[in-house]
Amino acid sequence: MFTGIIETLGKVDRLETEGGNLHITLSSSLAQELKIDQSVSHNGVCLTVVAINGENYTVTAIEETLNKTNLGGLKVGELVNLERAMVLGSRLDGHLVQGHVDQTAQCTAIAEQDGSWFFSFEYDPSLNNVTIEKGSITIDGTSLTVVGSGSHSFSVAIIPYTYEHTRFNAYRVGTVVNLEFDLIGKYVAKLVALQQ
Repeated sequence: MFTGIIETLGKVDRLETEGGNLHITLSSSLAQELKIDQSVSHNGVCLTVVAINGENYTVTAIEETLNKTNLGGLKVGELVNLERAMVLGSRLDGHLVQGHVDQTAQCTAIAEQDGSWFFSFEYDPSLNNVTIEKGSITIDGTSLTVVGSGSHSFSVAIIPYTYEHTRFNAYRVGTVVNLEFDLIGKYVAKLVALQQ
């Protein structure tokens, strides 16, 4: 489990395909604190550390993960949002995040407003995921509050700190992001669907 509070950014140093798997090697200030078999969120995707070498570490994404997330589109030199798994007993500053991406979305608008930014996204409604006004959403692993909710679209407001310390400053209209919808909301939606 994660909180959606991004600790730092990692830089993609190497991408190696092996069958349907992608081995992703990143450089990060977290590398020396990691252990083999540890779970780390990469743009909101929970991946297992399989190798560590100084300031670099490697994780592996399987084909299903590559098909359902934006990790298959990574390029060498690209920055990735990173968060280590939460520690039980610590403050939960974001919200409960599993690190299991539900689907991707595309950025449709970016507007700067009085020192903050509003980002709008659209996603495929056929998967029956929903947002609600003032509900939680995870974008590339970042825990955020929905400020505009439509049937297959939503917006979020980004403060300067989040803009500067996450991938948000690299987003453009058309950027594909990973979404994890609110855990409680997903269970409620499933129960409602079963009653129909």
